[in-house]
Order: sequence, then C-alpha cells, then structure tokens
Amino acid sequence: MTTTAGGSDAGASVSEPTAGEVWDAHADWWKSTFTDGADPEYEAEIVPLVIDELAGCGRILDVGCGEGQIARALARVPGGRHLVGIDPSWRQVANGAAAGGGPRYLQAQGERLPFPDDAFDGICCCLAIEHSEGGDALLAEVARVLAPGGRFLLLVNHPMYQGPDSGFVDDQILGERYWRVGPYLREGVTVEQVDNGIEIPFFHRPLSRYLNPLAEHDVLLVKMVEPPPIPAFLVGSIDAELEGAIPRLLAMRFEYRPSVATDKEG
Repeated sequence: MTTTAGGSDAGASVSEPTAGEVWDAHADWWKSTFTDGADPEYEAEIVPLVIDELAGCGRILDVGCGEGQIARALARVPGGRHLVGIDPSWRQVANGAAAGGGPRYLQAQGERLPFPDDAFDGICCCLAIEHSEGGDALLAEVARVLAPGGRFLLLVNHPMYQGPDSGFVDDQILGERYWRVGPYLREGVTVEQVDNGIEIPFFHRPLSRYLNPLAEHDVLLVKMVEPPPIPAFLVGSIDAELEGAIPRLLAMRFEYRPSVATDKEG
C-alpha cells in the first residue's frame, strides 16, 4: 500500500506515529533484515563506500544510525576514531548499545543535535533523511556541528530514478522496455509497504533541496557517487542490461569550507 501527500518540508506532515515510534515498532525487523551481513547492498556497497569517503576523519557522527552497523564498521577501522550514533528510536539505540563494538549511542533527533558547534570532522547520514519531515532543520544542524574542513556524507535512494512512480516498465503492447521517471520536482511523502506488515514513510525531495540548504552554510558538494546495482539485485531481471544502468543509491560528499563572513550563530 502506498499513499502520497504533496508539499514541501514546511507543509508536508505525517500523522502519528512519530518517526521514533515507527522505528521502535520496526527495530527488530530492521536488525534481522538489514544488519550484520543480512543485506547484500549494505555489506557489499554501502558500508565500504562510507568507510572510503570518511577515511581520515577522527570524530564521526552517524545521524539516523539505526542499530549502528555503519558506526560499528567505522569504529573497526584503525586510527583511534571517536564514534557517536544518534537515532530517534530508543529501541534502535538500545540494539546498537547491546551490539557494542565501540560507538556511543544517544536517542536524539537529527533536527536537534545535542552537540556543540564544530564537534565532528566527519558526519554520515545514510538512508535516514528520507524519513525526516524536517529535512532543512536536519541539514542545518549537520552544518552547525561540522568542523571547518570536515566532511558530510549523505546517502539517499536516488531521487530521480527511485522516486515516487519511477521504475522499470515492460510495455509488451509497444514492445518497449524503459525506466520511467516520476514527478521528480514534486515534493511529498509516501507511506510504502516495504515488507509484510511493515509500512515506512518516505519524504521525496529533488536534489536541489539537499544541496542548496547546505550551500547556504558553506557546506559544499565535492563528490557524487552513483553506484550501479549490485549483481544480487539483477538476478531474474528480464532486462539486466537496462536495470544495471539505473542507480538505486546516490552518495554525496560535502565539505565545510567556511567563508570569511560565515557565522554559525546566524
């Protein structure tokens, strides 16, 4: 089941439950389905990409960390890293704390980070901002706690090719196969049934709604990665060549390059 509501960050809203309550209810499903090698995309693509892009960072914050598999993977990299993960779900945070592995976890919202300015030289937000109604507030908070020269890695489902009403089309009447792109510029929230009995809200935003709020704080895009789908997702495809050319993920690396006039206090 999918329902859609239009609007921007200022106008879109999702009825109860809150984001924290949604993920409290689905914490065990997430743990069993996506972590500790259960999900091949995380294992083969996402985790290695995060490690590479945040190489050399010593104070790292994982925003929307879930139960902490990315934070744990970063903590295993040699170099004396200090890892903190925050998530609005207390059950996700509790699962992360129970798994150990080095990071410190806090129940907190990305829109209101409980840290001082310039506290981290590396920040990761992996497939989490799409579940936040307050995307602008989350990005502003990331900019606030990111130290000069620091890196912010943002991973999202590719907003052009994986957005609402986008997907593979096999038109057997016309004999055409193609990838349909939905209403890319239309912001809104969809509630998607991602598994049996599991419904998750996704906020769709075009790319400019990620880049421009950060640029206003001198957090600038320096690299984009659009990895092809891993082979496991092409098994059984009726047109693996076409689907293999359509990215599922988009990773964007930003750096905080403060101008002389920048003032984080506004």
